[in-house]
This record gives sequence, structure tokens and C-alpha cells, in this order.
Amino acid sequence: MNKRFTMIVWVAAAALAGCDQSDRTITAEGPYDPQANAANGAAAAPVKLPPSIVASHPYRCKDNSLVSIDWLSDGTVNSARATPKGGAAVTLSQAEAGGAYTAEGASLTGDPQAKSITYNGKSCSR
Repeated sequence: MNKRFTMIVWVAAAALAGCDQSDRTITAEGPYDPQANAANGAAAAPVKLPPSIVASHPYRCKDNSLVSIDWLSDGTVNSARATPKGGAAVTLSQAEAGGAYTAEGASLTGDPQAKSITYNGKSCSR
């Protein structure tokens, strides 16, 4: 039994001696990618975030139609997104501070704090 155990130890030692003992470093970076290194050296362009919603209100107009207005701002430019009931959303922008919001085929006068607005010539209120 002693000979058998000794033989098993020698066979295991010989098997392990044949293993590759070179120093291999495993990194989390993955394989070499020359394009990734080129991108790291270049300055990345800043990402422009979409405007945040300042206020959102539904309005009922004099002709009994409904319109939902999302008042938007990115800190420098104010805009609004008008969605008539059953219609597609229209983004309107303000040319000057305190002025009317306009887009092709749509106009809006008012501000996020106002109880009433004028949308496409119709008087609407909250």
C-alpha cells in the first residue's frame, strides 16, 4: 500500500511539473483594442442633456377642447410641448424671454404659473 501511495504522489508531481508555470497576468481590460486607446486620448465632446420639465398642466379651452402643456427649460432656453387631446405633440420655442412660444402652425402665450393661456388663438384655463 505504501508503494501504491508513493507511486500516485510521483505521478501527480510529474503531471504538475508539465504545467505551464509562466507568469500570466489577467486584467479586466480585455484584449488590446487600438481604437479604444485612440478614443481615450481624444477629448470627448460634452453631452447636451434634454430640457427638464419645469411644470406640466392640462388646460380646457373655450371650445371645450383639451390641451396639455409641458413647460420646459434647459437653464438658458425656454420651450413648451403642447399635446392636444388626441393629437400629436408640438414643441414650441420662445424667441425672446417673456415672448410668445411659436412653432410651425402653432402658437402659445403664457407661462408655467399662469392660470390661463392662449393656444392657437384659443383662450384656455386650468
